[in-house]
This record gives sequence, C-alpha cells and structure tokens, in this order.
Amino acid sequence: MLDVEDKNRPLVFRDEEGEVVSTYVERVSVALKSDDVETLRQLVGGLHEADQGALLELLDHDERPKLIETLGEDFDFAALTEVDDNVREEILDELDPETVIEGVKDLESDDAVYILEDLDKEEQAEILDALPASERIALQKSLDYPENSAGRLMRTDLIAVPPFWTAGQVLDELQDNQDTPDSFFEVFVVDPGHRFLGNIFLDKLVRSSRKLRVDQLMAADRRRVRVDEDEEEVARLIARYNLVSVPVVDEAERLVGVITIDDIVDVIQEEADDEIKALGGVKADEELSDSVWFTARSRFGWLFVNLLTAFLASSVLGLFETELQKMVALAVLAPIVAGQGGVAATQTMTVAVRALATRDLGPANALRVTLRETAVGLLNGLGFGLLTGIIAGIWFHELGIGVVIALAMTVNLVAGALGGILIPLALERFRSDPAVSSGVFVTTVTDVVGFFAFLGIATVWFGL
Repeated sequence: MLDVEDKNRPLVFRDEEGEVVSTYVERVSVALKSDDVETLRQLVGGLHEADQGALLELLDHDERPKLIETLGEDFDFAALTEVDDNVREEILDELDPETVIEGVKDLESDDAVYILEDLDKEEQAEILDALPASERIALQKSLDYPENSAGRLMRTDLIAVPPFWTAGQVLDELQDNQDTPDSFFEVFVVDPGHRFLGNIFLDKLVRSSRKLRVDQLMAADRRRVRVDEDEEEVARLIARYNLVSVPVVDEAERLVGVITIDDIVDVIQEEADDEIKALGGVKADEELSDSVWFTARSRFGWLFVNLLTAFLASSVLGLFETELQKMVALAVLAPIVAGQGGVAATQTMTVAVRALATRDLGPANALRVTLRETAVGLLNGLGFGLLTGIIAGIWFHELGIGVVIALAMTVNLVAGALGGILIPLALERFRSDPAVSSGVFVTTVTDVVGFFAFLGIATVWFGL
C-alpha cells in the first residue's frame, strides 16, 4: 500500500531516463483494487496511447482488462497496438466483445486491422458485423491482404479529389466534409475510375491561388507502392527517399490507401528487432512476456546445432592429442586463437548481415567488400598476432611459442573475416536468412581453422 506522502506527490509517469515510475504503477493498481474510477481517470485518462500501452504491460494479468473496462471512453484503444503480441491477445480474450467493438470503432483503419488480425475468424466476424457497412467493408478488404503486406499496413481513410477541381473547391471540401481524417499530409488526385494520378501536399495547396485547377498543382510522378508489396520494401522506399507517406495502389493503379511514416517506424523497429534476435539464434516472435517453457523450447534448436558444431571443432583438438600432451602451452593458448577469430568473424558477419538486409550489399559490390574485410582481417591479424606473440613468448619463456601463435592469429583473423562475409553471401544466394544461420557456421569456421592453424603450425615448428 502507498502511504499518504506517496499519494500527495505530483503525478509523473516517466523519470528523466524515460523509465516508467514504479510508484505510478502502484497507484494505478491500488485504484483498481479499490474500484476508484475517478482516480483511475486522473492517472491514466490523459496518458498518450504509447504510455497507456506501457502501463498495461506492467500491470498484473487480471488488472489489464479491468483497467480498460473501467476507463471506458477514457482509454485509447490504440494503446493495444503498443503492447507485446502475447499481452494483446490475452487482453482481447478477456475483454467483453462489446468493449472491443466500441474501441475498434474509434480507431484509424490501420490500427483496427493491427488489432483484428490477432483474433480468430469468428471473433473478427462478430466485431466486423457490428461496424457500419463502409468501415466493415474497408477493414475486411484490408484483412484479406497478405500478412506483412502494404495492404495490411495502410490507412484507407484519405482525401481523393478529381483533377478538374480547383484549389478553392478542395479547401472548402476539407472544411465542410465531416468524414475528413483527423490527420493527413496530402490530397490525392484520381480519375473517374479512381486510378491514381498524383498528389498535392497541404502546404502547397493552402499557398496556391483558389482558382488554380488540381491537375495544375499536383505532382504526377509521386512514388507509390503496390498493395501486395512487402512492408519491408515499403520501409526501404520511404527511408531511401525521405518520404512522410506513400500512396498504395492495386494492380489496376486504383488508389486504395496510404501508408504514413509512423507506421513505417514500427516496421523498421520490428525488422531490426528480428535481425538482432536472429543473430543470437532467437526466434523473431519471442517476447519478454512469453512463458519459460515456450522460451526454452524456441531456443533449443539452435543450441543443439551449436552443440554439434562444437563437437566438430573439438575433434580438431583430438587430431593433435599427442602434441598437446607434450606441450601444455598449446592447450592453454589454443582457445585464445579460436576466440579472437570468433569475435573478428562476428564483427564482419554483423556488418554483412545488416548490409544485406538494407540492400547495401549485393552482387555489384560483393567482391569489393570481401576484399576490404579480408584486408581488415589481415591488418588486425598482424597487429594482434604480434601483440599476442610477445605476451605468449614472455609468459612461457619460449620464443617459438610467440612465433607460432602470431602466425596462427593472423591466419584465423583472415579466415574469420572471409567467413563473416562469404557465409552470409552464400546463404543469401540460396535464399536462406543469413541473420538466422550465419552465427553457428561462422563460429565453427573460426574454431576449426583456429585450432588447426595453431596446432598445425606448432607441430611443424617444434617437430612434435
């Protein structure tokens, strides 16, 4: 329970570092338990949708739906787009269908689709049937598009006008039309068949003479995307050309929607999140809210593959069993060579995988980048080889050990650089996700080459 002093403190949701203040969450929890509706409205009603989403994730399982139902109209249903998938699904399962219907009614079409796509077909149908016909048809059409496509991501509420209208007519329409979207950046121009002709950004429209026709003001070369285009390609287009929005057309060039920058930021963040997880052998759909059993099971596969490759690397040590028994220094120093090569390879691999994902690396520059990474590996290999060789020579009072480890370090860092760039390129060539598969293979290469180079050179140098 909170004491009187806590209750009298000013309401601050996030601290200076952007973290949610724990006492704020405690106040909400106490108000929920005591059914203090007025306090809940004061605490949560004025929060931004992103902050309401963050609050939901921090509340207990049974407190989440209770908060939404208690707040009613003071809860922004768009907050459900800001929470983990598992949390959203749990909340939607617990909420009364009428509450979901009322919440979806007030959402922009893209947010409504984002929430509805997590529901099963029966629940979707129940909610859609309760919506006005125009909204129901638009949402159903969006849900029929492939997952992760522009059609799922777009908004369908937009302003479209004919080319023969004047700027004055368009401005009057924007002021008088009750169905004008709450926020938009541009007005689209379409022909009688609703085929996309161009656009006019609002700043140009309000500065133009009211007598000028729309077709004199519009930009006909506006970049656009197809409704079935992958959302990641849309994100690259917007990032490449610094767009704030992009129109979406069907196969007949009919305007069907618009994608805005706020939705693309989410796509870019999800893509980066998926790649970071994949590099660690973690599935893209893993969330912090997942159960222990689900998380352990999802990570088991790549851990098992890594175990098999570790046995492969260890088998190289078995080939030099006699040499290791004769010189303990070899057993002590071998992991250093393999480990340093692994780190260098991971650096190269990270750069390569990210460049492949952003289309910055491809057939046109693959050779140049490979040569560059090889040169980097050679330069670092020589530098660290010299440094490690000096330390090892002094440590074991044996100049030969220093020479051997210096040579092996150079060889393995070059091998690591080559593996870090060539393995992702090869996986990409065979249409396998390099972010998912590269790590295990690259580590295996540096372990095998590192052990073999170090022990092989030592065998030749000392005649073991």
